[in-house]
Amino acid sequence: MSNTFPSLLLSHASSRGQATALREKDYGIWKSYSWTDVVNLSSKIAAGLHCQGIQKGEQLIIVGNNRPRLYACLLAAQSLGVIPVPLYSDAVSAEYLFPIQNASVRFCIAEDQEQVDKLLDLEVSYSGLKHIYFDDPRGLGNYHNEKVCSLDSLIFSGDSFLQTQPDFFQSSIASLNAQDTAAIFYTSGTTGVPKGVVHTHQSLIDRAKAGQTFDRLSEKEEVLAYLPLAWIGQNIFSYAQWLVCGYTVNCPESSETISIDMREIGPTYYFAPPRIFESMLTSITIKMEDANALKRKLYSYFIHFAARVGQSIMNAQPVSLKDRLIYGIGDLCVYGPLRNILGLSRVRVAYTAGEAIGPDLFNFFRSIGVNLKQLYGSTETAVFVCLQPDSQAKSDTVGIACAGVELQINEQGEVLVRSPGLFKEYYKNQEASTEVLDAEGWYHTRDAGFIDAQGHLKIIDRVKDVGRIGAGQFKGALFAPKYIENKLKFFPFVKEAVAFGDARQSVCCFINIDFEAVGNWAERRSLAYAGYTDLSQLEQVRELVLSCVEKVNFDLSQDTSLTGSQISRFLILPKELDADEGELTRTNKVRRNFIAEKYALLVHALYSELSEQFFETQVKFEDGQVGRVSALLKITDACLYPPQGRTTEITRTTASAQAS
Repeated sequence: MSNTFPSLLLSHASSRGQATALREKDYGIWKSYSWTDVVNLSSKIAAGLHCQGIQKGEQLIIVGNNRPRLYACLLAAQSLGVIPVPLYSDAVSAEYLFPIQNASVRFCIAEDQEQVDKLLDLEVSYSGLKHIYFDDPRGLGNYHNEKVCSLDSLIFSGDSFLQTQPDFFQSSIASLNAQDTAAIFYTSGTTGVPKGVVHTHQSLIDRAKAGQTFDRLSEKEEVLAYLPLAWIGQNIFSYAQWLVCGYTVNCPESSETISIDMREIGPTYYFAPPRIFESMLTSITIKMEDANALKRKLYSYFIHFAARVGQSIMNAQPVSLKDRLIYGIGDLCVYGPLRNILGLSRVRVAYTAGEAIGPDLFNFFRSIGVNLKQLYGSTETAVFVCLQPDSQAKSDTVGIACAGVELQINEQGEVLVRSPGLFKEYYKNQEASTEVLDAEGWYHTRDAGFIDAQGHLKIIDRVKDVGRIGAGQFKGALFAPKYIENKLKFFPFVKEAVAFGDARQSVCCFINIDFEAVGNWAERRSLAYAGYTDLSQLEQVRELVLSCVEKVNFDLSQDTSLTGSQISRFLILPKELDADEGELTRTNKVRRNFIAEKYALLVHALYSELSEQFFETQVKFEDGQVGRVSALLKITDACLYPPQGRTTEITRTTASAQAS
């Protein structure tokens, strides 16, 4: 019975062994691995680890980008009852220390020299790490550390072992059961120390099957695996569903070649956070502004036409024959070429999640023929909680409860979830586990939301972040910082935003500009600048950002519940917020409290009568060097609009869904 990931692997190898399971691009050439190849590779790695003395129940750290041999390492570990723990490859070494110490880890598998160096840096703080295996040998030829060995040497020893015990891999898999721990995923640590989320084979496979049924996924899908392996979303789409559905997963050569690799592969099933779709649209906008007048006119006409009828066509709603003919011409001249340039020509289902996506951005992709939808989930729920049906995709909801999921909104407006995909516990943290998992099996998401009349879930913000304005004309008004920040980030010129306002007299905001989009905008207006800091403080850029802020304020004024959350003052930070400096998590979520403490001087300036504030701070560059950034920051007042009369009602209800 195929109820664990290694048993699913054996099932595919038995029924369709020569079908392509994985592809990897290296030096511009795609290399394919069949299901039989993956079994052979995984069995040798498993045998090699066994020979090195790894024990069932131990944790194995895996750090690197998406690579077929690292996927085989995941399967090898699981086949032995060893628990793989993927970590973010772009994290600094200090971020590896907690999960490695937390589980007394002895074994690590690293992709390349960069990851090996970071693991070796931990020797001063942790002496328990005994084995580091690397996949890519480049740069490691002169390393003379008995802990460091190549993955090839592990495979060689495993191959020798299997010569004497050829049934070792299959018998190990036969001893597993669905309730065994399949993996541990560490949360981003937005509010403190990361927590290890323990998932079983059953919880992950159940959610992978729910997604498979909902979107009718088959072995014919093509998927591009380009997001961090340590992130639960990537793991579900490119590992759990890969093994459940049996489709092909493609690993790009590097982050710089992703757009080229997408066009070559043409994924049919695609997932990306909103920032990726924002980047796509920004690149299109920049290219069209540099195009000739005829192309700009053609693009403008058909994009505006698609905005009017494209969604209706996508949702299978009635559209006149004339409009369908015009849309068909637009598809031939504009929409089709656009999808091809973006690598989305063959996409049948595309999902976005993690943050709210702007309605204009969402509608743009759907109107040009990309079946973009939203989902709701978290690390603790194995992703799939709510999904949007093809004909019910909305920019302001996250969909309906999918198979097996029950939703409930408690008296505090918090979303509760009960599902077969819920995590088992937080590793070695029973107190945190009992805080979010109650006796009735409900997981407390800490998200504030409500269910609309059509059964779609709407998320407002994190419960702990939803506050009230403390003084002034809007005293007592609702304050939802994430909602405000996301509305600002809907604009291509705004990369990041941090809102303050709880228990204060008004809402104020820090803003990061998008360097590429604003830089292109400035160059077309012949505005000179020397770098990010210089560009961010240009008067014209401040006016550009002000127009975005005031559009958000007008939109907020349309809802009487949120009209008090209008932004009264803002400043543009002279540097980008950075995960390496603790300002963002590894999944690019704002660490609001940390930022408020670090930039307390600027927060004070926003809530004073100052019109400018000198600021200087230390920054770390990509090459590891440290420097300083200083600027005289202008503080800008924004227009506030009177309430326009619409009220958001939070419905307290319960919803459930069964497989259709």
